[in-house]
Amino acid sequence: MKSSPRTAMLFAAAMLLALPTAASAETQKFSPEQRHEIEGIVKEYLLAHPEVMQDVIAELDKRQQAADLEKHRSAVEENSKALFSSPHQVVLGNPQGNVTMVEFFDYNCGFCRRALADMLDLLKSDPNLKFVLKEFPVLGEGSVEAAHVAVAARMQDATGKKYIEFHQKLLGGRGQADKARALAVAKDVGFDMARIEKDMASDEAKKTIEENMKLADALGVSGTPSYVVGSEVVIGAVGLDALRDKIIAERK
Repeated sequence: MKSSPRTAMLFAAAMLLALPTAASAETQKFSPEQRHEIEGIVKEYLLAHPEVMQDVIAELDKRQQAADLEKHRSAVEENSKALFSSPHQVVLGNPQGNVTMVEFFDYNCGFCRRALADMLDLLKSDPNLKFVLKEFPVLGEGSVEAAHVAVAARMQDATGKKYIEFHQKLLGGRGQADKARALAVAKDVGFDMARIEKDMASDEAKKTIEENMKLADALGVSGTPSYVVGSEVVIGAVGLDALRDKIIAERK
């Protein structure tokens, strides 16, 4: 999470003011009078040249972004099998595609609803894209219930053709997603409802949700939608053009 400009400025100022103290540990100890004078000089300089703080904040942001990128890369590498090739996930598009995009979503997420069109456009326009969906129910009990129904739907549709219809109707429809609404959608799509009810309570459904939650935690993902493209984690509904750019960059 990025700090606010004010917080970053205060932190940067504190770091600058602390430099003499840090140096003194290795060289000499300043007297209270000397420290007061040094702090006064630093303060006077910063007030006369406030643009320095902009440079400091920019550098802090740059370093934080680099640290986040490396953290994400490491987490993706460590969890690549569960992330891209789990037997518990939904695979749409081309299973042998040369780029894989993973989306963590919640059926009660308004931003996920908005991003649904992005996924459909990508699947339609990119025959070499493997698209993985991972239920990540973080918006209440209704989301958890809907996710279990979704897993049960996936369990009886290996091709994903009926699942994507279920997914569109549940995510794109109006109202709160919960067990009752998800079951109604599953029935409308034509799933075996006796099997859906049975599979909802299965170990497979429990393992799927648990695996997705652990993956999201490892990647530092706390909201939806969130994506993984290659080794990059993308937070938020960034839009179709941004997702396409990520795919193009990964292919390069």
